[in-house]
Amino acid sequence: MPKKKKSGKLSKMTEEERLAYEEQKRLAEDEMKKKKEDMLTQFLKDKLAKEERATRFNLNKLNHQWRNIMREAKSRELKKDIEILSQTFERVVDRKDAVIKSLAKDLQEAEEQYAMALRSHVQNIDNLIDLHQQRLTTLQTEYHEELEIIKEEFDTERTMMIEQHNQEMNDIADILFAMDQNYQEKENEAKSEFQSMRDEIKNKNLEEKHALKVALETKVDKLWQLFKQALVNYNETTGERKNAFESLKVKDDKSAKEIEMQMRKLNRISDQIAQLKSKMAANAKECEERNKLLKEEREKMLAHFQELKAQMNKMRDAERDKLTKMTLESNAALKELTRLKDKGEQILKVAEMCRKLETEDEKVLPFYASSLTKEEQDDVAEAVLEQTSEPLVQIMHEYSAMENFWKRYNKVMLDKLAMEKEKQTLFQENQQLRTLLKQYLDGISVNDEILSQVNPLFIVNNKTNVKLNVPVVDPRVRRPAAQTVVEASHVIKHTLLS
Repeated sequence: MPKKKKSGKLSKMTEEERLAYEEQKRLAEDEMKKKKEDMLTQFLKDKLAKEERATRFNLNKLNHQWRNIMREAKSRELKKDIEILSQTFERVVDRKDAVIKSLAKDLQEAEEQYAMALRSHVQNIDNLIDLHQQRLTTLQTEYHEELEIIKEEFDTERTMMIEQHNQEMNDIADILFAMDQNYQEKENEAKSEFQSMRDEIKNKNLEEKHALKVALETKVDKLWQLFKQALVNYNETTGERKNAFESLKVKDDKSAKEIEMQMRKLNRISDQIAQLKSKMAANAKECEERNKLLKEEREKMLAHFQELKAQMNKMRDAERDKLTKMTLESNAALKELTRLKDKGEQILKVAEMCRKLETEDEKVLPFYASSLTKEEQDDVAEAVLEQTSEPLVQIMHEYSAMENFWKRYNKVMLDKLAMEKEKQTLFQENQQLRTLLKQYLDGISVNDEILSQVNPLFIVNNKTNVKLNVPVVDPRVRRPAAQTVVEASHVIKHTLLS
């Protein structure tokens, strides 16, 4: 019945609604499936974590029980080793007590020998210090002398250049002053000439004005007489136009005089302008030539000044480089002297440390006797006293005081080589003894590998199966370990002697 309803419902839906419904249904099913998978994964994770906790707990229990078993076994082994070591320690303590007693007895005798050796060593060190101090003072005096010479040369050159520069600057100032003086004189001449010409023109204009004034006054007087006569006649004939004519005449006279004055003034000014223009052009041309010459001379002086300045800068740079080089060399010399001083102090410290390690023979006789014959020693003394020019020989003469040091050094090197030779011999003997010990341990062991080989402990017809010079690779005898100790005397007594 629900299916029918559902099919009926789907039949009522459109195609798009049906597709949307099916898509929604499919998404719901996927979501339910995903939730089931997540729940199953979480359950498996919880179960895996529970198993891991149980595994760790059981593993800790097993480790604890196994650790207790190993502790008991190791404690038993250590107890055995402690018993053996205690016996060995008691023997070593007894031997050390005997050595301490003998050393305490020899210590008092060594004190006196040490004091004697110390006095000789201190004397040699004082000689070395005096020699080094003399060389240091000579080098310092040479350095100060060279420094003073360089300073004097620099000061003299500097004063000479400053004097030359001041002289050239004074010459340039004199030239500029002379040029300014010449220009001022020319300017004053031009002004005086202009003033005189102006006065001449002014006087000429005044004379012309006076002459014209006299002529005009005479002419005006004549005209005035005629005018009076005509005026009388005119007044007689015309009365009313008289006043108007007089006013117009006065105006006309004023205008004529003003026009004449302006024209004369314009002519005079135009003449002056033309004269001044011609004079200004001449002065401009002359000044231009003079300025051109002065500019060329100034450029020459400037080029000469730049050249002298470049030379002075070059000399200053050279002197600065010399001073820098000298400073660097002095610093290097100071560092070298400091290094030698530190090296000397280090040598003294090493000598103090080595003195504590000297043997009784070295304290009594620090220098071995020479193996050369008397004739050979005489030849060597003559060769030392001979004067040579080779630098290496001279340096060797300077360090002749180190002869006793080199004797002791060579003696120590010979003792070192002898001890290395003895060490090698003892090492070979130790290897041989360890080989015998290995064979003995193999002989007393019981296993398939040992039983398949020849037993070294068997003796047949007074012959042993012990093999000598066998390389040691067995870890039981390679290095001392926590094993049962077997004395070498026991091996020699029961194996080699048999």
